[in-house]
Amino acid sequence: MLRFLKEKLFALYWFYKISFTFAVLKKTMYAIVDIAGKQFKVEKDQKLYVHRLAEDEGKSVDFDNVMLVDNAGKVNVGTPSIKGASVKAKVLQHLKGDKVIVFKKKRRKGYKVRNGHRQYLTQIQIESIKG
Repeated sequence: MLRFLKEKLFALYWFYKISFTFAVLKKTMYAIVDIAGKQFKVEKDQKLYVHRLAEDEGKSVDFDNVMLVDNAGKVNVGTPSIKGASVKAKVLQHLKGDKVIVFKKKRRKGYKVRNGHRQYLTQIQIESIKG
C-alpha cells in the first residue's frame, strides 16, 4: 500500500512540475471578456464564434467589458471589469450554426413534436488586447 502511494505521489509531482513548466514557458497574453452576454477566454489572432453581432462584415468592434487580463504571468482582475481595458476584434462573417433537432414525446399518449433550430452566429478574429 505504501509503495502504491509513493508511486502516485511521484506521478502527481511530475505531472504538476511539467504543467507548471509549460505554463511558465507559454508567455502569451490572454483576456476574459464578455461578448454578447457570454464570457470568452481570448488571445491575439484567435478566431471564435459568438452570438450574432450588429456590425457589418469586415468592420472592427471593441469590447470594453474585460474581466481579466493575463500578460505573461501578470494577472489583472477587475471588479467586475477593468477600467481602460479593451479587446479589439474584426468581424469575419455572419452565418448560421448547425441545425439542432428538438424532439418531444409523451409515451402512450400519441404526443410527438419535432422542431428544429439554427442559431445565428458571427465569426470574429481578435486583433488586439489592451489592458
